[in-house]
Amino acid sequence: MDVLQRYLEYLQFERGLSLLTVKHYRRDLELLFDLKSGMALDALQPSHIRRFIATLHGRGLSGKTIARHLSGWRGFFDYLVKRHGATCNPCHDMRAPKSPKSLPKALAIDQAVQLVDMKGEDVLSIRDKAILELFYSSGLRLSEVTGLNIGDLNLHEGTVKVLGKGSKSRIVPIGRHAIQAMQDWLAVRQPAISSDEQAVFLNRNGRRISGRAIQYRIKQWAIRRGISSNVHPHMLRHSFASHVLQSSGDLRAVQEMLGHANISTTQVYTHLDFQHLAKVYDAAHPRARKK
Repeated sequence: MDVLQRYLEYLQFERGLSLLTVKHYRRDLELLFDLKSGMALDALQPSHIRRFIATLHGRGLSGKTIARHLSGWRGFFDYLVKRHGATCNPCHDMRAPKSPKSLPKALAIDQAVQLVDMKGEDVLSIRDKAILELFYSSGLRLSEVTGLNIGDLNLHEGTVKVLGKGSKSRIVPIGRHAIQAMQDWLAVRQPAISSDEQAVFLNRNGRRISGRAIQYRIKQWAIRRGISSNVHPHMLRHSFASHVLQSSGDLRAVQEMLGHANISTTQVYTHLDFQHLAKVYDAAHPRARKK
């Protein structure tokens, strides 16, 4: 496992990848070490990798998940070829099985409004409302919300500065409801446990709130608000994107706000928009209505 540790240090210190990304690579490679079951790394052949892929597929993993694991393995073997004298990369030209594309799930507009319009007088409820409004107003990722610091906020201009994937920062506008909810939270925000804790959102112990805690609170609020869907932070991001696209049709602006490097990633929301238009057509067009 020494070579694995050296590779992870290479990713972190030479390539400058984030700790979260390195953690994901570690998970991919620990899976590889488990699958090879004592075989030497330099003994692995493409036939072995195909068997590993088949094993993962048999366990019910999606093609997308297997492709991510395979990408991690491929990068590891490339490193072994360049730095440790390995003769070949057994993952070269290997592909994961295809899985059907699924559209991201989004709340209906009235459901989203119903959720973020929650009320509460206690400190945690005020904090949760700010979190919900911010998610729906900006389309931020969960890691971007947990990583927000006080200095990232400019509520006077109605913007937040976030650090996204690949350590790329961007400025995202937020709406008036989110601005008000953030102001309400900052007015009652409990003291941090240490003076150098600059996190915007804190848990009840005065520490930076975790992503898992936010997921749990959102799920609980959805249940309280009578929403039957399995609501999670990424669903609010999808809802933001699809609702803005429905109203504006501006795919490029949605791409910028979401922080997508490639517009093809954002184009999935055009399918959501088409579904919305198709429903309107079916309900409204005289030649589409069922008798």
